[in-house]
Amino acid sequence: MRTLLILGASGDLTGRLLLPGLGKLLAQGRTPGLQLVGAGSDDWTGQQWRDRVAGAFQDCTLQGNDEGARQLRLVQEGTAYHVLDVTAEGALAKLLADLEGPVAVFFALPPAVSQKACEVLQPSEVPEGTRLVLEKPFGTSLESAKNLNRTLLRLVPEENIHRVDHFLGKATVFNILGLRFANRLFEPVFNNLHVAKVEIFYDESLALEGRARYYDHAGALRDMIQSHLLQIMALTALNGPATLRERDLRDHIGSVLRASSVDPDYARSTRRARYTAGEINGRQIPDYTSESGIDPSRGTETLAEIEVSINNERWAGVPFVLRSGKALGRPQKEAIITFKPVNHLPTGFRGEQEPTRLRIGFGPETLRLEIEVNGPGDIFTLDRAVMEAELYSADLLPYGEVLEGVLTGGPLLSVRGDIAEDCWRIVEPVLQAWAENKVPLEEYPAGSYGPPEWDTSRDERPLG
Repeated sequence: MRTLLILGASGDLTGRLLLPGLGKLLAQGRTPGLQLVGAGSDDWTGQQWRDRVAGAFQDCTLQGNDEGARQLRLVQEGTAYHVLDVTAEGALAKLLADLEGPVAVFFALPPAVSQKACEVLQPSEVPEGTRLVLEKPFGTSLESAKNLNRTLLRLVPEENIHRVDHFLGKATVFNILGLRFANRLFEPVFNNLHVAKVEIFYDESLALEGRARYYDHAGALRDMIQSHLLQIMALTALNGPATLRERDLRDHIGSVLRASSVDPDYARSTRRARYTAGEINGRQIPDYTSESGIDPSRGTETLAEIEVSINNERWAGVPFVLRSGKALGRPQKEAIITFKPVNHLPTGFRGEQEPTRLRIGFGPETLRLEIEVNGPGDIFTLDRAVMEAELYSADLLPYGEVLEGVLTGGPLLSVRGDIAEDCWRIVEPVLQAWAENKVPLEEYPAGSYGPPEWDTSRDERPLG
C-alpha cells in the first residue's frame, strides 16, 4: 500500500488506538514509503491534524530504530487532512482519485455511516487495488451484514476487504494454535471424550468510560461476544488446518461457526445483567441507568453470557460458555478448558479431586495448567499444583498488527464475509429473545463478580 486514508480522522478511535498503533509500526521500519491522509467531518486545519499525529507518535520515537525514526518523521511531516462528508455523492470518490495509489481506506466511523459511504461509491470510482477496512461491529444484524457484504463486493473483491478484529492479534491467534497443534500433550485431548466444558471470559473493570452513546445501542452481547469471543471459540475448537495460510485457517474457522448454535431454551442457555452503583478500586461507579446518555428503557445488558453448542463429531455435547461484561471487580480475560475426571481413581486417595484445567490468558498472554498431585506431608492426600508460563507477547499494539496486515495485504487477522454473517446468525435469536423479555435482565453491583447465582461469577483467581 502506498497511502493509508483514515476516514473519521478527528474521532476517538483514530486518536486513541489507530495512530498509536501506526506509530509503533512505523517506528520499527516495517512500512517504508507510506503516506498518511486523514479525512473527517470536523473543520480541522492541516496543522491541527499534524499536531494530533505528532502527539500519537511521540512515545514511538523512543522505541524504534534509525529507519523507523525517519519513517515517523516523514509520515508526520507529509500527512494531510481533508474536511469531508463521506456520505455526500462524489466526495469520497474525488478524494480517492487525487491520492497516490494503491490506497487502504480505513473506515473509523459508526457502522451506519460506513455503510452509507460505501453505498454512494460507484465501482468505477474505486481505483484498482484499493482496500476497504471496516471496524467492528460488522453490521448490526444478520440482514445488515449481508447487505454490507453485497455493497462491499460491488466495489472490490473479497481479498481486498478487511473486516478487522483487533482482538485477534497475531500473538493471541498463534498462541492458541501453537499450544493446540504443536503439543502432543494437548491436541489428542481437545475433544468431547476428554473435555467437560470450555469457558471464554472477557470481564472488564472499566465501566462506560465515555462510550455511552455507542454502548447503549450495542450491549455486551453485540459488543464483545458476537464480534470477538465467537472468533476465539472457533480458534479453540477448530480441527487442524493443513497450513496457516489464510484460506486454510479461515475455512476451518468458518466450519466451526457453521456448526455452532445456541439452544432455543434461551432462559436456560443465556443470561444477561446490568450493573448498579458500586465501587471499583476506590472509584465510585454510578448506576448504569443514571449514566449520561443512557436510555433505561432500552434494557441494555452490561454483562452477557451464552452457552454455545458446536454440533460436530469433535465437540458434540461440550458446552462452550462465552461471557463478557463491564464494571466487574475482577478483570478476567482468558479461556478455561476444564477436563473430565479420570475414569478411575484408585481407592486410598483422600481429599477432593478437582478437575484438570488449562487456562489461556489474552492479556497478559499467559498459560496456566492446574493439576492434582500428591500433597505435602500425607502422600495419600491429593493437592493442587499449578504450572504457569508467559506466552509470546506481540511487539506491536493491536491496531499496529491490524494495520500491518492491511498494508501488506495479509488477511489472516480480518474476518471473512461468510464468517461475519455466521456470527450474527448465532446471536440474533438470542437478541430477539432478550428484546421480547424472555430472559430476565438481572442486576449486579459495580465492583462485584457479577450475579452471585451465576456459576461463572465464582470467586477464583483469574490469569493476570
